[in-house]
Amino acid sequence: MRFLAVTFGHTMRNMLLTWKSQCMTLFTVSLSVLIFSFFYLVYANALQVSASLDDDLRLIVYLDEAPSPPMQAQYRSKILKFDQVEKIEFISSQDAYQRFEQALGTNADVLTGVPEDFLPPSIEVYPIRSLDSLSRIKRFSDYLQTLPGVLKVQYGKQWIDRFHSFIQLIRVVIILSGALLVMTTTFMVAHTIRLTLVSRQQELELLRLVGATNNYIRTPFLFEGALQGFIGAASGMGALLLLYNWIKLQFAGPATTTLPFTFLSWPVIGLLIGLATLLCILGSFSAIRRFTRL
Repeated sequence: MRFLAVTFGHTMRNMLLTWKSQCMTLFTVSLSVLIFSFFYLVYANALQVSASLDDDLRLIVYLDEAPSPPMQAQYRSKILKFDQVEKIEFISSQDAYQRFEQALGTNADVLTGVPEDFLPPSIEVYPIRSLDSLSRIKRFSDYLQTLPGVLKVQYGKQWIDRFHSFIQLIRVVIILSGALLVMTTTFMVAHTIRLTLVSRQQELELLRLVGATNNYIRTPFLFEGALQGFIGAASGMGALLLLYNWIKLQFAGPATTTLPFTFLSWPVIGLLIGLATLLCILGSFSAIRRFTRL
């Protein structure tokens, strides 16, 4: 316990002696965590949006004639052969007519005299709602087009392509911001620790002469790196929460109530803070090892 108290005292003194560089390091770590966690938050909510898609994520396969029960079984087998799906529904011409009539509502009288079989039968295929299914849906559509008796395959091509492109862009940004987080945290913490080591080099040499172990000399600097990472990451997450609440307040309306936009879960927050803390410890260890050759 005494060792921890002495170590913590040395750590606080080191941070006070180099408070300017400490503030710059904390700001850099906070900003890096904020940037990375912001784009990760966007990505996580995009995953939730894709999981909540319902009728918008479906393929409608129009047929030239209504399939018999054995033919339905063949269609089902061939569809499942390409990919797993949530649901397959066979819609007859009469069912399509009734849906169309319900969609028209009070204007259903325009169908007066129109035969109930004027709409083609179809198969509605509901892919598994995930980002991976979005990337495969174009190939899925091309495959369904090759099935016998298929007239046309229809799906929300434009918005699905745009949504998938957006997700791909976010993934690239997350990778780049993650690389930025790793480089800035380790570099800035290592730079700050090196400044502290320079200012206390004579004192460290005296500690060696009086028999101080490597762990005794190294531990305060590792604590310093851990504190920089923890405080900086916690500040970055706090700034993200403020930004999230501000955006949610600015865009409050039907869109925010319909789409499930949520903040990061506590395990994810803890993981991000822990990761930033670990990176700062590694930066601190790298500076100590390189400068003091312990």
